[in-house]
Amino acid sequence: MPRPGTYTSTLVVPRSIPTFGEKRSIIVTLWYRVQAKVQCPKNQPHRGRIFRAPYTHGMMLFMKTVNLSITGGKKLKGTVVTNTSKNGAVGLLCASLLNKGTTTLKSMPRIEEVYRIIEVLESIGVHVVWNGSDVTITVPKKIDLTKINVDAARKTRSIIMFIGPLIHQMKKFSLPQSGGCKLGSRTVRPHFYGLEHFGVAIDTTDDAFKIKVAPQTPTEIILYESGDTVTENVLMAAALSEGTTVIKYASANYMVQEMCAFLTLCGVHIEGVGTTTLTVTGVKSIDADITYTLSEDPTDSMFFLAAAVITKSAITITRCPIEFLELELLTLTKMGFVYTASKPYLAENGVTKLVDIKTKASSLTAPEDKVHSRPYPGLNADNLPFFAVIATQAEGQTLIHDWMYEKRAIYFTELDKLGADTVLADPHRIYINGPTKLRPNELVCPPALRPATILLIAMLGAEGHSVLRNIYSINRGYEGLVERLTALGADVAYLKD
Repeated sequence: MPRPGTYTSTLVVPRSIPTFGEKRSIIVTLWYRVQAKVQCPKNQPHRGRIFRAPYTHGMMLFMKTVNLSITGGKKLKGTVVTNTSKNGAVGLLCASLLNKGTTTLKSMPRIEEVYRIIEVLESIGVHVVWNGSDVTITVPKKIDLTKINVDAARKTRSIIMFIGPLIHQMKKFSLPQSGGCKLGSRTVRPHFYGLEHFGVAIDTTDDAFKIKVAPQTPTEIILYESGDTVTENVLMAAALSEGTTVIKYASANYMVQEMCAFLTLCGVHIEGVGTTTLTVTGVKSIDADITYTLSEDPTDSMFFLAAAVITKSAITITRCPIEFLELELLTLTKMGFVYTASKPYLAENGVTKLVDIKTKASSLTAPEDKVHSRPYPGLNADNLPFFAVIATQAEGQTLIHDWMYEKRAIYFTELDKLGADTVLADPHRIYINGPTKLRPNELVCPPALRPATILLIAMLGAEGHSVLRNIYSINRGYEGLVERLTALGADVAYLKD
């Protein structure tokens, strides 16, 4: 095993190089931080160019990508509205499979993750219609998984949440293996353990989940892991299981509470929402015309909070789901961040509490204790990466402990290319020394949503011209970021190569 550090490995793309429009990934796995230099054969110079890829995702793209041009160092001003949540949206798209009637989901975010799930739904016979920002879903009497859009399914980790609703329609079926963010060994075993209480047996191959169902009605389930999608999968399975199911060690995160609100509207009785013990009384069937308005995304609010911190700007962020931002705001306050918040009011779903936050230009000091995520009501795991970029502007040394994912802390070292001073202790812990003057650069987005967004935020604070390439990772979870940032006075534009 080589010592920790930075290494360079040269890879030569084989002669069977893909044509334009295809994608070829070259994965390099070395210890800690790795840079891969990818080189095209001399007889095919038009098929690619020398490209430096950060650490373990040595990826070369031979396809048209969306890139951004950012001229940073500008103050932001004005008001931005928090968008509805990616994680809530994909969960309810999966839950719509439970309903024999028509499901209308209002304020659906137009993001890549949603598009992939809808592509999968349409491929198996589900009728999906957009009407502005609303989506109407009608499930056929019989779903045809033989026609499933495999490419779309493999681009989203959310495909695993099809299992919970489909076990009520089929005794044997298979689904493509899931994809999504590349964040290390994100085990799906807790899904298997939770669903086995319903008589579900799941085997995996290199490219598929093989599911067999011998229906059982559980009374109590102790989840092996308090995961968000695990809890949602088990909730959907319990929704159409007659009788009462007690789910212990459940996640109480925002997307789970959103799932509970939707299922309650469908007639399922759920006690303990917002706690780690859910008592679900299922129904024989759901056959109704259901309309539900999606709730706001705390990670969307957090993006603009971080952008305000980095650019030392006074902006207003409206419709922030405060109950899922309390520890984030407390941590920022202890670091010296100054803001005011309105009185809480209810979201359109009648459940989620929202506030409007006004930020002020603030000077920050590194927190005395490490910053790490915790299950709700702790600091959200998806919000933890924002503290990495925030720490670059805080006086002193900040320790970020990302215990949940093996690779994500490694992605944070890309901030060094924008002027940050980081020290990677191990794949889970990173020290960030600040404040440092951020500088512009040209980078490729890592294949993970939140690590990609913090590069964009850092570029907003770096005086000069930056380029951020292949922003698909960002577009998976954030709608209209360029337009919303531009409305706040940022100089961000799509780059035409």
